[in-house]
Amino acid sequence: MTKADIVNEVSKTTGIEKITVQRAVEAFMETVKGSLVKGKNVYLRGFGSFVVKKRATKTARNISKNVTITIPEHFIPAFKPSKTFALKVKTNVKK
Repeated sequence: MTKADIVNEVSKTTGIEKITVQRAVEAFMETVKGSLVKGKNVYLRGFGSFVVKKRATKTARNISKNVTITIPEHFIPAFKPSKTFALKVKTNVKK
């Protein structure tokens, strides 16, 4: 599902104009991104959490040049679904 699909579905479900829904969806995404950039997690009860995870320094290899490199400590965004959401997906997804 794309952002456009989400906008269409919300617009159809709520009866709100697509342009208004699109602005709201984009504002939500910008708010989440801005919060994560500041190092603050976002918790949506019943849906999940957008969190910032810390990756430790690690050693890796460039096999084409046979060189060892060090990847410094860094942070990445991640999503952790709520238990109820994960359970619904686990039991209802068709293969």
